Amino acid sequence: MTSPAITPAANATTHLPLIIQGGMGVSVSDWRLARAVSERGHLGVVSGTGIDTVLVRRLQDGDADGHLRRAIAHFPIRELADEILAQYFLPGGRAPGQPYQLLPMYRQVVSRKREAVTILAAFVEVWLAREGHDHPVGINLLTKVQRPNIAALYGAMLAGVGYVLMGAGIPREIPAVLAALAEHNPASLRYDVLGLPADTDEWITLDPGAFWTKALPAPLPRPKFLAIVSSNSLATMLARKTSGIDGLVVEGPTAGGHNAPPRGPMQLNDRGEPIYGSRDAVDLAKVRELGLPFWIAGGTGAVGALQLARSQGATGIQVGTLFAFCEESGLLADYKQSVLASAVRGEVEVYTDPLASPTGYPFKVVRWSGAPASGGRERLCDMGYLRIAYQMPDGRIGLRCAAEPVDAFVAKGGAIEDTTGRRCLCNALMANVGLAQLRDNNALEPPLLTSGDDLRTIGACLAGRTHYSVADVLSYLLSGSA
Repeated sequence: MTSPAITPAANATTHLPLIIQGGMGVSVSDWRLARAVSERGHLGVVSGTGIDTVLVRRLQDGDADGHLRRAIAHFPIRELADEILAQYFLPGGRAPGQPYQLLPMYRQVVSRKREAVTILAAFVEVWLAREGHDHPVGINLLTKVQRPNIAALYGAMLAGVGYVLMGAGIPREIPAVLAALAEHNPASLRYDVLGLPADTDEWITLDPGAFWTKALPAPLPRPKFLAIVSSNSLATMLARKTSGIDGLVVEGPTAGGHNAPPRGPMQLNDRGEPIYGSRDAVDLAKVRELGLPFWIAGGTGAVGALQLARSQGATGIQVGTLFAFCEESGLLADYKQSVLASAVRGEVEVYTDPLASPTGYPFKVVRWSGAPASGGRERLCDMGYLRIAYQMPDGRIGLRCAAEPVDAFVAKGGAIEDTTGRRCLCNALMANVGLAQLRDNNALEPPLLTSGDDLRTIGACLAGRTHYSVADVLSYLLSGSA
């Protein structure tokens, strides 16, 4: 097995992937899953959401197999890596009853070391996903989780990431960021701040040169950029008004995680879910006319989906749910087995919750027999990835989250009705992958699993099994291919 160089020529790919593995959740699409997909010639994708917290919690759990430290040894800015290891690595792991040490929450401006943790974390995840093969690997980030994104992109590029995929917002500034980072130049994103005057802009900026104590290295390969879209208008705007878009992932409302809200006034069905109609369907013929490669996502985890997508002009498909529950994914093994056993019995459902996410976007939640109890959690916000920036009366920029304590949210100018039903996704998604925080009462943060609608019909792929591999998923999706 060979280890990846920092700036590999292998990422200059000429063949576009037929199947893209979805960049799911916090560490569900971890390096093991992405590597297993990519080494088979498709596009494995690591999740960059919360990757800084994932790294420091894995280090505090002792890095028993040594994978993290092996990757960190290849990080090109040695003194930063040593400083982060000294603070967070615990040989043998945490003591019984010891909670995880938290990272400082992101603000508009944070310390060099705080940014460095994110750079290192993205580097480690991509480096491990690339280890041992010469196929490209991608990273998925959420546009709306603005603050860590530039640092995560730089770390991923230092590790030779081949593709960047971003949705959950309008990622029109990302191609320019990638171009700047490839030259180790400062990169900026416009910071979304509620209440900011129309003629005023705030910025998030990262200067790669600030992290190097020696001469800057050679320019990095610029990864391909795929924008994730859910409407023709967004696809058209990005394709025609943003240079540097290399392709589109067209995602429908059956995909897992956050969904774009329905167009028009919010209407709910008798289960309390948002109703999507013809206005929410993407016209693939119009997408094809844009002249960019595109992949179809949402509801594609079935035999024949790839062939159908190709017949509609797509390059291929993006699949999440089938990969999320396979052996190589980062989802906690007990949850995978419990959900799949319920799926075999027909006792699993996917509920599109209009309230759970503090972002206000609909969020898909898995309900199954045997799910752990999640009631009674005290509201708090100690990770802060989904906090919204707003301008305070004195002109300063504050941050609030609809899932934080109600009194605190209202004191920051939030509407009390916006707190109803909100869940702390940051802590819940960490719990999904075995990184749950330990609270004062010795209780672990509860999980909140998400999945696409394909989970309802996953039995066709399972064929009675309660575990399966990446190879099984790819064989299933490719069955019947020419």
